[in-house]
Parts: sequence; C-alpha cells; structure tokens
Amino acid sequence: MKSKILTLTAVTMLLVSCGTKKAPTASTAPVTPAVTETVKATELTPELAAGKNLYENSCARCHKLYEPKKFSQEEWKPILTRMQKKAHLDDTQMASISNYITSQL
Repeated sequence: MKSKILTLTAVTMLLVSCGTKKAPTASTAPVTPAVTETVKATELTPELAAGKNLYENSCARCHKLYEPKKFSQEEWKPILTRMQKKAHLDDTQMASISNYITSQL
C-alpha cells in the first residue's frame, strides 16, 4: 500500500511539473512592433486577410510561422508548393496564402 502511494505521488509530481507553463520573466519584444503589426493587419484587404488567416491557421498546426520577409519570393514558391500537399490545401487557398505572403515582402 505504501509503495502504491509513493508511486502515485511520483507520477503526479512528474505530470504536474511537465504540464505547467512558465511565464516569461521579462518581455524582450519592444512595444512598437506590436503596434506596427496591428496597423498592417488593419490595412489588409479582405482577400489578403483571408490569406493571412489561412496561413496562420493551416501552417501553424504543424510548425512555427515564419515572417514573410524571412524568404524572398523565389524562395517561397517551392516552400509553398511543398507545404500545399502536406496541409491539404486546394489551389484557391494556396493562391490566397501566396498573395498574402507576396504582399508582405
């Protein structure tokens, strides 16, 4: 009985320590970029906003999102082609994402 309680306690402690999120102690991002991103989001046309939404929701399911400016337009083409198959996106959705990324370059 004693060993069962100790085992249960150890497992509980392990799960609790793995499941908690630690809050960052200090924010390293300056305040100005957040304001700039908000302005960019409001300047998007409905079509580009739909592309941004698709990009954020489809791509972030599997990996971190890259800033559109991280790659050139030529570098984005093969990346998007490869990811279209993995994300199960049709040509219309892919065109919307491509237009959004191109607009941000």
